[in-house]
Amino acid sequence: MNVFRVFALSLLAQAVLVGCSGDDGDVGPRGEPGEQGPQGEQGPQGEPAPKAIDLTILHMNDHHSHIAAEGFDFDVTGLVDATNEAGDAVTEVEVTYGGFPMLVSLFNTVAGQHENVLKLHAGDAITGTLYYSLFNGAADAAVMNEVCFDAFALGNHEFDDGDSGLATFLDALNSTACETQALAANVQPAEDSAIADGYIEPYTIVERDGEQIGIIGIDIAGKTKNSSNPDEGTEFLDEMTTAQANIDTLSEMGVNKIILLTHYQYQNDLDLAASLSGVDVIVGGDSHTLLGDETFAELGFNPAGDYPTQVNNADGEPVCVVQAWEYAHLMGKLHVSFDDAGVVSSCAGMPLMPISDNFVYEYNEEETRSLNAADQFSVVRALTAHPEVVVTQPDANTTNLLSIYDAQVSVLEQTVIGSSAEDLCLERFPGQGRSSLCDASATYERGSDISNIVAKAFLTVTPTADIAIQNGGGVRVDVETGPYTIADAFTLLPFSNTLVTLDMTGQQIIDVLEDALANALDNGGSSGSYPYASGLRFEVDASQEKGSRVSNVEVNPQVAGDWTAIDTSATYTVVTNDFIASGQDGYDTFAIPFDAGDYEDTFTEYAQGFIDYVEALTADGQNLIKLPEAEYSTQRYIDSGGCDHSAVATCADDNNL
Repeated sequence: MNVFRVFALSLLAQAVLVGCSGDDGDVGPRGEPGEQGPQGEQGPQGEPAPKAIDLTILHMNDHHSHIAAEGFDFDVTGLVDATNEAGDAVTEVEVTYGGFPMLVSLFNTVAGQHENVLKLHAGDAITGTLYYSLFNGAADAAVMNEVCFDAFALGNHEFDDGDSGLATFLDALNSTACETQALAANVQPAEDSAIADGYIEPYTIVERDGEQIGIIGIDIAGKTKNSSNPDEGTEFLDEMTTAQANIDTLSEMGVNKIILLTHYQYQNDLDLAASLSGVDVIVGGDSHTLLGDETFAELGFNPAGDYPTQVNNADGEPVCVVQAWEYAHLMGKLHVSFDDAGVVSSCAGMPLMPISDNFVYEYNEEETRSLNAADQFSVVRALTAHPEVVVTQPDANTTNLLSIYDAQVSVLEQTVIGSSAEDLCLERFPGQGRSSLCDASATYERGSDISNIVAKAFLTVTPTADIAIQNGGGVRVDVETGPYTIADAFTLLPFSNTLVTLDMTGQQIIDVLEDALANALDNGGSSGSYPYASGLRFEVDASQEKGSRVSNVEVNPQVAGDWTAIDTSATYTVVTNDFIASGQDGYDTFAIPFDAGDYEDTFTEYAQGFIDYVEALTADGQNLIKLPEAEYSTQRYIDSGGCDHSAVATCADDNNL
């Protein structure tokens, strides 16, 4: 993989030559007329009094290096005349959706249809696919520059490769005529940080139709400190306090239309909105929340709230809160009307999902075919009956850019190492609804299929270990039925982690599990700290206090014998990834032996460990399949509201962690 990294800078240079499509022309580079710097330079005295204005905000978040389009299955029973090789009616087609080539077209088309447009990205642009593993953000920056965002809020994953890695990405993001302002009001870089010299600002002020609009960036503090790799001296301030201080600063400057561009999670954004004075709009990210109506449920996805969600701020004035799901699947479109006092008088909109009008179906096990024109028309009509679904032609410049990177990525994409015999659902906390492939009911009792398998893989390829522990957030995607490639493995496990072993007592292992749960439930950390394991199983009661949440802990070293109660005084060898082994993501007890040097680095990259596991299965004539229920690490789960997922089919509040 390092061989490919060598090409990153040269490919970026080629990407710049392809061209930047820019935006609709109403925003110039930083410092030019029409956009004012973060220090709040005032316009000339005697400007007209503030007036009412309508604003259109186009936004996305958490694309995590998912640059290319992806697909979902759509039920076409009774819609088409196509048949498969056996003569049976086709009941399902694959719909290609999202991805930057179509998103760039959608951003530009919608921007051209409206005045007073803002284009915003709410963070976590990088880390998640081979496009980042191979090109270190150059590919992401190149396609983001085709959208030409007015502002970009830093997310926690922007710090995965330290402050210097972030600087490299931001250099690429500002390497064309389209300069995007990176915002993070609550991030204070260390004096020697690579981002200390002008890389980020707390806010920016843009002007539309003569009116000033303040945009403040907020990054999720605890999660970034505990679940990423910022430099030691880089500080992350309290989100709410920092937001209010910067709102007050802008208000004192006469800016009365305030947008928070946050990477802070949907529920946190709602809490911010209700607690702050002077905020009008929150465009958020981090929780990968799909907002919208029943359209998305009908298409097989899991909407979690209204788009926009409207609450009142501390002044009793409306605040419009939005988020745009994940992985470049869609673009949020929010219309906001402000009165002449800068108060929101109305807001409305919806996420828009760009789709291709070419649909494929399985003709036989080896061949897929495209629908004919008549069937294609029927499917397009059915899909676009939902106003959120928009047939979109890919942008030519972005398609050309992507082809530069795809030439290298395809080398790995074409290497099949095995097969999955069934869909393997992704989840963090059981029933959370994280999966893009499975309904939340599929993970309701025991959590993630694939995260348990990843832990089993790490244990299998580390024969010196007794048990394996893996944080749920380190596993990134579902696994669909079908062939499995090296690229799939790096998309599943995209971080630069290695497998390490630590000798720990049974009590320390229990403490690690308690730490992981507390990170999300008590400390405001990531839900990705939820623990998955192999050779170790337990029950969780999230309604209890720390120290009483984990019970009935059992071990089965290498899953080679019987399950027995863990011996709190015995020593076990644990294999995990070096990220959480060092105490990150809330795994504090792991850091005790790690900091003392009582660990062994296997120098096996964790994605490579999974590749080795899949290849070994294939050599034995086996496929990836769900583990037996007895091997799932979570044997019983009671959520924070006290609902037992093993006893109650649907809890009153399915959003309880």
